[in-house]
Amino acid sequence: MSIAKKLASQTAIYGVSSIVGRVLNTLLTPIYTTYFTTADFGIVTGLYAYVSFLNVVFTYGLETTFFRFANRAGADRRQVYNRILSLLLLSSAGLGTLLFWLAGPLLASLGVPPGHEQFAQWMVLTLALDAVAALPFARLRLENKARHFAFVRLANIGLTMALNLFFIVLCPAVLRSASGSWLAGLRPLVEAFYNPEIGVGYVFISNLLASAGTLLLLLPQLRGFQFQWPKLDFLRPTLAYALPLALMGLAGMVNETLDRIMLPIWLPANFYQGLSPLDAAGVYGACYKLSIFMSLVIQAFRYAAEPFFFSQSTEKNSPATFALVLKWFTLCCALIFVGISLNLSWVAPLLLRQATFRSGLVVVPILLLANLFLGVYYNLSVWFKLTDKTYYGTYIGAAGAVLTIALNFLLIPIMGYLGCAWATLACYFMMAALCWWLGERHFPVPYPVTRLLLWLGLAVLLVIGGQAAMRVLPTVAGYALGLGLPLLYMTLVYLVEARRGLIA
Repeated sequence: MSIAKKLASQTAIYGVSSIVGRVLNTLLTPIYTTYFTTADFGIVTGLYAYVSFLNVVFTYGLETTFFRFANRAGADRRQVYNRILSLLLLSSAGLGTLLFWLAGPLLASLGVPPGHEQFAQWMVLTLALDAVAALPFARLRLENKARHFAFVRLANIGLTMALNLFFIVLCPAVLRSASGSWLAGLRPLVEAFYNPEIGVGYVFISNLLASAGTLLLLLPQLRGFQFQWPKLDFLRPTLAYALPLALMGLAGMVNETLDRIMLPIWLPANFYQGLSPLDAAGVYGACYKLSIFMSLVIQAFRYAAEPFFFSQSTEKNSPATFALVLKWFTLCCALIFVGISLNLSWVAPLLLRQATFRSGLVVVPILLLANLFLGVYYNLSVWFKLTDKTYYGTYIGAAGAVLTIALNFLLIPIMGYLGCAWATLACYFMMAALCWWLGERHFPVPYPVTRLLLWLGLAVLLVIGGQAAMRVLPTVAGYALGLGLPLLYMTLVYLVEARRGLIA
């Protein structure tokens, strides 16, 4: 099996847990957009935007640090694992305790009225459990136990989905059921533990219970663990490597999620007729879910690529391998961009059940393209990870964060959530370009930049032209065009690249 095929195989296995799992999780979106108001979904959107930030804070780069230190010559992987997991346990307990008591201010910043502090507290407990589970998951990846990794991830998603359905759909249905029906027989049981006033809070309860169940499934990776109090000779090199990655991750979260936190704060009260700023955040958050088709591929790729890049770093032909990986990753993502953007007319109603949520679909193609460039950045970032110059990642991420904050501040008051989407695209494009430019000077890789830009340009033209044509075509013809143009793009890629001998 060639190196590229081996990576593709690993990506496919990780993709089972990432793509299939998150697709199942995405199926919760129609439920949320059926049973919750836009304001309720605004609370979910805002709090999970905070989760993205806090996940980085809780793990602060220790997963990648574990890969790096465990792969060094002569390293005792068991000792590295014990030390880093001990550090993670201590920091998670301290940070979790602090944030537990700051639940009120977190919710107030989103414009949520008092009395819902427990939502944020449940979220903090979930974060602490997920942080502890992060290193056992990393160990599975290091040991190439992709199937075990996929099983646990899928179990987490399945449990989360089942609990959401139970609390949000089944329990209210039992309470509403007519006397004499089979559901009515369950009413005494449901009334014993279910509180309808919690409402959207059951989203956070479901995730908390699922995270606890996941940690139980990871007990085999925790067996034999020996707590070791972190000493200075361990902390100094560990934090020197990890903290730049954490800062880079925080900057990345600013770029990825700050818009969903700032939108209800910076949006004028009457910008959208009939929608409050919190409602608008719910609409934007729901439409953002449609860009998940791109982020699914990126996440699956990252799970496989990070340990793969480290393992290939000493190979003589590694730059050519990295260039090949980037090329096909970009072309696959470009096809997803074209396919989803041109088929929103029938894809969106499947996930966003209320018409109010679909009022923001204009942002979806922009967000898909933005996530494509984010994936390109993750590919390009291999150079500063392999050369131990992770501080460059911090600089790039910080530059992106500054651009994100500035553009959101300028564009939200005049463009609403459309401004959020354009800010995200500008940020990720700039980060990818800057990372490539710096990489050419420190770790040259023969990336086919010009060819990839031409393919991306063609993809954008197909989306713009296709959407314009579908506005005037009959419905059936529009559906046919939406399906035909992605096939045309895929055919062109195959014919051109095959003719140049670049398929293998």
